[in-house]
Amino acid sequence: MSKASPRRPFRAVALLSVAVCAGAARPSGALAQQRPTPQPTPPRFRETVVVERLVVDVRVVDDSGEAVLGLGPEDFKVEVDGKSVAVESALWVGPSEDPGLIVTPDGALAPPAARPEPRLLVFLFHKDFERSRISGLLLMLEKLDGLLATLAPGDLAAALVFDSHLRLVHDFSADHGRLRRALELDLFRGRVAVQESDEPSLLAHLDAGDARRAASPERALRVIGEALLPLRGAKTLVFFGWGLGQFSRMGVHMTPDYEPARRALQKARCSVFSLDITDADYHSLEVGLVQVAEDTGGFYAKTHLFPDQALKRMERALQGYYVLSFERPEGRPGPRRLGVGLNGRKGTVLAPSAVG
Repeated sequence: MSKASPRRPFRAVALLSVAVCAGAARPSGALAQQRPTPQPTPPRFRETVVVERLVVDVRVVDDSGEAVLGLGPEDFKVEVDGKSVAVESALWVGPSEDPGLIVTPDGALAPPAARPEPRLLVFLFHKDFERSRISGLLLMLEKLDGLLATLAPGDLAAALVFDSHLRLVHDFSADHGRLRRALELDLFRGRVAVQESDEPSLLAHLDAGDARRAASPERALRVIGEALLPLRGAKTLVFFGWGLGQFSRMGVHMTPDYEPARRALQKARCSVFSLDITDADYHSLEVGLVQVAEDTGGFYAKTHLFPDQALKRMERALQGYYVLSFERPEGRPGPRRLGVGLNGRKGTVLAPSAVG
């Protein structure tokens, strides 16, 4: 019998050790499938808070009706749904204290010829040939010449008439004489052809079907507000009317058509100046004319006794306005009740009753 070599066991162990090491470095397919798949890193999210700011146009006048200039954010106190909010900015848009300059919406001073956006004025005549109203209608048409003469050359004006429905008689234009002639023709001789103006154009945004179906002055106001909404900036509606609302044994109340009209006008940043053409010291439907003026930041005035004073008051109020900016308070979406006053300053603030 031969003797076994003493080195053989050592070599076998060595080879086994190498095989195990090699197997650890390169696992078989089955072992590789058992290894857990690395999970991707979850994405990181950043929370973004968007702060909405509200903008409202207000006019401030003194006891004589003149515009109050030189006010800043600290001079206004604003409440939204009864809660005070801080006014971040108050920009005056209109003539400055220097008669040769105006203040633009961004707060810069510029010559009048450099006004970036013209004022947009809409004249609405509520046509009625009833005796107590036709005299006032004729008087205001006569006085319109003087009112148009006070407008700046670049101011754009449009005109509409409402009787059984709403119709546009003159699109926005700086040709104020042509507007006056178009109004007279439509009121007393029949409908006139309306030529669409370059932007801004009221005709381009006025829904003809809605205008024909506007069987009440409240619906007419809503159609006007919706047509003005796409146009930039603040607008002014001079309403030569004889009443809004409905009379009953319980008094005068606003019809269901009024609320959509109010929202449309406020959303379009349109202030209504109600000039009552009724030949009476008081009449029931003036309540509605007062209401729409207060809700939109304008005012109400009678014209049967002192028409020149009423028109002069309106002319002064139209000199310019303040654009107030403030943070929208938390709470429900949609329009919010608005209150605007002055801090330690004298004057009357004309502001809409809601914002947002």
